[in-house]
Amino acid sequence: MNKSTLKLKTIFLTLIMLLTLSSTTLRAQPTDDFAAERERAIKLVNEKKYTQALPILEKLAADKRADGQIFFGLGLVHWEMQDAIFSDKTRWKETRLKARAAFLKAKELGTSYPEIDLTVASIRADGGDKAASDNPQAQAASEEAFEAFKSGDYKKAAAEYEKAATLDTSWYEAALYTGNSFYALKDYDKAGVWFAKAIALDPNRETAYRYWADGLMNGGKNKQAEDKFTDAIVAEPYNSAAWRGLNQYAGRNNVKLAHPKITVPVEFSASGDGNTKITLGNLTGGKDDDGSFAWTMYGISRALWQTGKDGKLSEKFARAYPNERVYRHTLAEETDALRTVLTVLKDNKKAKNIDSSLAMLKKLDAEGLLEAYILFARSDAGIKQDYAAYRQSNRDKLKRYLTEYVMKNGGL
Repeated sequence: MNKSTLKLKTIFLTLIMLLTLSSTTLRAQPTDDFAAERERAIKLVNEKKYTQALPILEKLAADKRADGQIFFGLGLVHWEMQDAIFSDKTRWKETRLKARAAFLKAKELGTSYPEIDLTVASIRADGGDKAASDNPQAQAASEEAFEAFKSGDYKKAAAEYEKAATLDTSWYEAALYTGNSFYALKDYDKAGVWFAKAIALDPNRETAYRYWADGLMNGGKNKQAEDKFTDAIVAEPYNSAAWRGLNQYAGRNNVKLAHPKITVPVEFSASGDGNTKITLGNLTGGKDDDGSFAWTMYGISRALWQTGKDGKLSEKFARAYPNERVYRHTLAEETDALRTVLTVLKDNKKAKNIDSSLAMLKKLDAEGLLEAYILFARSDAGIKQDYAAYRQSNRDKLKRYLTEYVMKNGGL
């Protein structure tokens, strides 16, 4: 394991253990066998008894009641156990892939920490380490570059990282760190060339965009920097590091970031057994012509997406997601609910002076940015799963939303 990889692993484990230690106090659990086993597994993980915790966590993860903490613990156990089988590359990669899958499931279920993103990003599709190369010469050059960079010899670091990137042209990290070394030398143009190469290798990772943006900003090219900072968010909107870059840029340039001000005066919840609860706020505010009556359709529309009392998926969900067997709140459901509100609003001729939230919602939909708004401003664990598929064909709309609304204080 190379030194940069070891450093990532050490930082990750230190932070994760601190977070995991308090997991048993997150909320009270029912006193049944499942809850008791859950607490037992967490205790074993905190005591670093990973081999004992593993079979319990695997059993818990197969239960429909499994929450994000269970998958988080399962991922941590697999991640820690990789060291014991490092010499067996096949098993080592398989274990890392199991860790990756568990961490992603934990994130899907709402247990999300920046360290999870960092770790998942470090694992290749085959289970290998993105911070390492299968080319021994490229790996050796990278390790020499790492030592040079650490000692402050950025010129040597740039030369060695460039050598590594040339020897392994598919290695994102080598291109990224070559750019970062030139950045440290304040050669922002050369840095940009290498950041662009990293992006070409993987346009859905935020780091190279953000590093490039920093260089552009330091070079006085603010408009270009803004472009790259927003590209970083389009690449990974649920990674806090991507937003940190844009926030720093905004603070430095007196830009106020904000999503459009839209208040949905409806609270919706579903138990998963056909029962839904819809609570309406003040829909009229004393007016008859502001169109707020249309919000009643938000909850009604969402109810049609829920699983029935017989446990059967709704027709709407099954049609939209034919390969999924478990309900989740989706981009399609949220879009359908908000568009149903707009349809009712359009059909009622009395709504002459619609309220500001409806007006903004209508504007976003007319501009083709409703989905982008939902993904950035109204996403939950379920909706986030639809982001990658939407980004594949709609990168331009996501970028437009950020530049025309978020960068302009909500578009106001």
